[in-house]
Amino acid sequence: MPLLQMMPAIPNRRGRERTQPHAILADRGYGFPWTIAAVERMGIVSKLAPRGSPHGSGLGKKRYVVERNFANLGHCRRLKLCYEKCGQHFQAFHELAMCLLCFKRLRAAGPRL
Repeated sequence: MPLLQMMPAIPNRRGRERTQPHAILADRGYGFPWTIAAVERMGIVSKLAPRGSPHGSGLGKKRYVVERNFANLGHCRRLKLCYEKCGQHFQAFHELAMCLLCFKRLRAAGPRL
């Protein structure tokens, strides 16, 4: 819950910025009943799979994108082990690595006219 409360405002095309997401998507590790209830009390749609529920919720298609990007970060040796003494530097290296991954993916896609 502290992570959701610390989340910065989300820019919106029109109107004021949103202060919280519309929905939360996570795996069964976060599907405790009290976590789901707390998310719903905040007015966020909970797409958390309850612990112990059978697989096949259909969320894998959306989670695959996130898991694939985490796996691609494994190619960056500096990110596998934290050499940095400052958390801001470690965050900066993560952001740089994700920028490189996005650039490679866009370059591979080629121009779309």
